Amino acid sequence: MLDLDPVTAEFEAHRAYLFSIAYRLLGTVSDAEDMVQDTYVRWRQASDEHIRSTRAYLATIVVRLSMDQLRSARAKREVYVGPWLPEPLATSDRADLTDSVIMRESLSFAFLLMLEKLSPLERAVFVLREVFDFDYSEIAQIVEKSAANCRQVVHRARQRMHEDGIRFEAHAEEVRALAQQFMQAAASGELDGIIRLLAEDVTHTPDGGGKAAVGGLRTIHSPDRVARGTLGGLMKVPPDNAWIEEINGQPAIVATRGGQPYAVLVLETRNGQIHRLYTVVNPDKLTDIARLVRSHGT
Repeated sequence: MLDLDPVTAEFEAHRAYLFSIAYRLLGTVSDAEDMVQDTYVRWRQASDEHIRSTRAYLATIVVRLSMDQLRSARAKREVYVGPWLPEPLATSDRADLTDSVIMRESLSFAFLLMLEKLSPLERAVFVLREVFDFDYSEIAQIVEKSAANCRQVVHRARQRMHEDGIRFEAHAEEVRALAQQFMQAAASGELDGIIRLLAEDVTHTPDGGGKAAVGGLRTIHSPDRVARGTLGGLMKVPPDNAWIEEINGQPAIVATRGGQPYAVLVLETRNGQIHRLYTVVNPDKLTDIARLVRSHGT
């Protein structure tokens, strides 16, 4: 292992924390990593005399960079082909990202998609307050707004979260059991078996970005259509292998073809049934899953 100079070593002690903030703000692994690296560059260029707290200084930089990135990402997502979903993040070996219920749930697709409805400012303020427990005075300095304004932003975001039914509670065992049953029913072609697992108001949102052979251009509703769409997709492009892995803090189905990531199926459950399905097949969004596959030798 290479010896790091003191400045770099100090930064590396905060890297995971900065990535944790950036990913929740951006919803993409690659962009979050870029923001952390840009933060390092600015950290190297900064004068020590202006830095009272390294952690606070670095958090301020990564938040402001991420807000700028969000503004440009908004324009790109308006012309994105089909539904846009967050980039799946493997978390089985990332306790730093999931060491509490709020940290785990704030990685969920449901939470990240709720954040998509907020402006960059609202998203930053809400994440800093609700997930990372920053004081309003600290948040105000980071986003350059008043503390009172930040309180109003959090209040509005909490209302939206309530309207979207986002719940901060652990239910990994239920998700894992349903994912296992879903995977078995799909592999055996049991249409009725899949339907029984789905809630009446189930939806399936695919993200292919126009770059995958399988991946629709709209959200699908109703148990019958979701089940038939799932089986149809498997028949069209069957995976070589599929297993359950912790993705974004919850059990999810990872599938490969030819030793490469093919799809990630994320489940949202409620009352013992699958309420939402999110399928990411856009190859550009499977870079972190590719690292996972390589590490497992799959």
